[in-house]
Amino acid sequence: MKFIKLPLIFSALTLIILTNCTKDKKVESETTAVTTSKNGKVYEVNTVTSKIEWKGYKIVKSENAGHIGNISMKSGEVTVNNGKLESGKFVADMTTLTSEDLKNDPENLAKLNGHLKSADFFDVEKYPTTTYEITKVSEAPAGSDYNTILDGNLTIKGITKPVQFNANVSMEGETIKIATQPKDISREQFGIVFQMPAANGLIKDEMTLQIVANASAKK
Repeated sequence: MKFIKLPLIFSALTLIILTNCTKDKKVESETTAVTTSKNGKVYEVNTVTSKIEWKGYKIVKSENAGHIGNISMKSGEVTVNNGKLESGKFVADMTTLTSEDLKNDPENLAKLNGHLKSADFFDVEKYPTTTYEITKVSEAPAGSDYNTILDGNLTIKGITKPVQFNANVSMEGETIKIATQPKDISREQFGIVFQMPAANGLIKDEMTLQIVANASAKK
């Protein structure tokens, strides 16, 4: 006799019900006022070495199932005053979104990338960029694994929400390096509510984003 794991089934059913309830719910933008100054030196983001790294997850079939990938930067600028990050804005090119774990499987890579770029997910034809504008820069508490706290406005699919990142920021000559802590973001808050059939493995609401940026003094 096979025993069914009821807690797992109830979790799946709950997720399906919540997803159906949010499909028709309009998502509103929320913004945080920009309090940073821009008196410092301007640094231009290197679009070759800068990116947003992402992770998406499935549940039910396997807690470890999911995909990882990256999105290239289209543009960006930060300002540095007295050797410290002062302000900044990053613009990611959503048309470059790709999965890294399927790079050796061209057929499934093309299918996944195409689906993620479709209206089911990021709708890159309509919303070709994702942006993060820093609204406040603070020092992290002593003893933290990160030296900086970034408050900012994250815009995905035309919807803006305040998001805070822990980050490590360092100056190396005329280059500033910024690497945020991976951050779980609710995709539903940005109007991404697509769900797979339960038999294929339900998709978690959380997606993980990490900003990795290098910028050089603008000439």
